[in-house]
Order: sequence, then C-alpha cells, then structure tokens
Amino acid sequence: MTTPMTSTGPASGPAGGPPGGPPIGAAELLTLYERMALIRATEKAAYDLFMLGLVKGTTHLAAGQEAVAVGASAALRADDYVFATYRGHHHALARGASPAECLAELMSKGTGMCKAKGGSMHLTKATVGMLGSYAIVGSHLPMAAGAAWSARIRGTGQVAVAFFGDGATNIGAFHEALNLASVWKLPALFICENNLYMEYTPISQVTAVANPAADRAAAYAMPGHVIDGNDVVVVKQAVAEAADRARRGDGPTVIEARTYRHYGHSRADPAKYRPAEEVESWLRRDPLDIARSRLQAAGVPPTAVAEADERADRVVKDAIEAGKNAPDPDPAEALTDVWADGGAAWRT
Repeated sequence: MTTPMTSTGPASGPAGGPPGGPPIGAAELLTLYERMALIRATEKAAYDLFMLGLVKGTTHLAAGQEAVAVGASAALRADDYVFATYRGHHHALARGASPAECLAELMSKGTGMCKAKGGSMHLTKATVGMLGSYAIVGSHLPMAAGAAWSARIRGTGQVAVAFFGDGATNIGAFHEALNLASVWKLPALFICENNLYMEYTPISQVTAVANPAADRAAAYAMPGHVIDGNDVVVVKQAVAEAADRARRGDGPTVIEARTYRHYGHSRADPAKYRPAEEVESWLRRDPLDIARSRLQAAGVPPTAVAEADERADRVVKDAIEAGKNAPDPDPAEALTDVWADGGAAWRT
C-alpha cells in the first residue's frame, strides 16, 4: 500500500520533526544543514570547473536533491551499503567522501577518489560504504539486493540502499530486484529520487501510475511511501523507520522522495523543456531554505547558519585549489583496482 507524502508544514519537536517520528535536535539539524551546504557548494564548483574546461566528459549535478542523500545517510549505520546512480556526487559526500577527493576525481587527478578511473559517473569509496555510482540505468538495484543478501547470510544487521531516479522504475532490473528482495525478505531499501523527469521526458507521460516507484511496491508485497524529498528531517525519519524494519527481518521498503534538480539532466542540457512556473515553484522549496526555516523555528541564531555556510564554502574553495594543483594519475596504476580474476578465492 502506498502511503502519502509526509506533510511539509510546521510540526512538533525541537527542530520541527515530523509528527509521529523522532524529533531532530537543533544541533543535529545544523549539522545536516552544513552537510547539504557543503554538497551544494561542491556541485557549484563542479559546474564552474566544467565551464572552465577542467572537468572532462559530462557531469550530472544533484543540486536541489541534497536532502535525500543527507537525510538518508543520517539514518544509516556507518557500515551500511549505498549504491547510487551517475548523479551520485551528493551520495558520496553524504557518506563521508571529501569535496577534495570528489573534485580531484572529476578533474582526472591522481588524488581523486578513484585515482581518475571513475570520473563524475563512477564515484566509489568502499571504506565509507559507498559501493559505487552506476551509469547503466537500474543496473545497481540487483547489486544492492545481492549486498543485502550477503548481509543477511552473515547476520551483520547491515542494510543495503539503492538510490535511483524515476526513469529506472520502467527498467526491468527495478522489478526483478524488488521481486527477489521481497521473496527473500532482504534488508534492502529502494529509494527513488523522483525529480519528475527521466532525462528530458516527464515520467508522468510514460508511466501508468502516478507514483512510479511507490505505487508499484504493493505488487511485490512491500510498503511503498511517498515523501517530501526536499525536507531533510522527513527523509531521515522515513529512512530510519524503513531501515529499522529491514534490520528486524521484515524485508525491503520502497521510498519515493519527490524532489527537483536545479540544473539540466547533464551539462549538455539547458533544461528548456521544463515549464518556467514549475521551475520557480520548486526553487521556492529549496532543501536548504526548508532547513533554514526549521533552524529558525528551533531557535538557532542566523549567525550560526551563516557560519555553517562559510565553513562549507571554505572547505570547497580549498578543495578546488588542491585539485587544480594535484598531480596527474600515475600511469603505473592504470590497471590496478579495475578487474577481478573470477576465481573462488573470495569465498574464503
């Protein structure tokens, strides 16, 4: 059964936590806000560096979708697994990757997160549970199911989370992963970042149900929730509840987070196909502005918020300079960490 979007209005709790959910204290909310501000500044840097010719290839920016990554990560354990799409900068940063290693990777530098082998679309940092960004739409959902299966067999209590866009809900791998996860009651969370567009096509024009992810959950005997993906508090609460359910052995959950990207699909896309009034409406619901309103309601002084912004900007400015001055990748490492021999050694 699909549950409706959580209210985005004022609610109870020290920092306006959603009714029925655990409240988030002002100090924690300020921390989450600063993480979102850091991601926003990093995405702006990625855009500027691309325009300067310092980022090769393309980039898929997630400015406007920060609350999904930050809220979800705040609800997860440090050893949980995360799988993301090619629009995955925010997930890597939310899990603990630094702006310096992210931007260096985008600039193809040896100090990059993947030593220049991943680029914008394949950010991976296993030490923080970020098990990759994947350019093939929907391909990582079965991988998340596999990771969840591994956690279940080992009895670790870990949860595997797959973040994906609305377009992936019309891919076969989406349905296969959900079905298998339900049959085996895997500790998996399937979180759809529904930004209304599958590249350039409105998802509503090519999908039979109103909520492309959540409305299909019932077909696989799992809960489906539609939430406000621009409210970091709402996201954290929804993911925390789903993760607790998964750890209890009650199986997977689909969460559809309604959000909106501020940029086009990629750097080659001016996004002129989106109605101006739609863009303006969503920009008025900026995740950072919503968090600022919650902070104000919680009594956090504006100076504390401004200081958080300044810290984030300073970190990213330092990351930009570090990336520009970083060495190129070492050719001797070109073939390291890129393949497995297919043997059975991993089983022992």
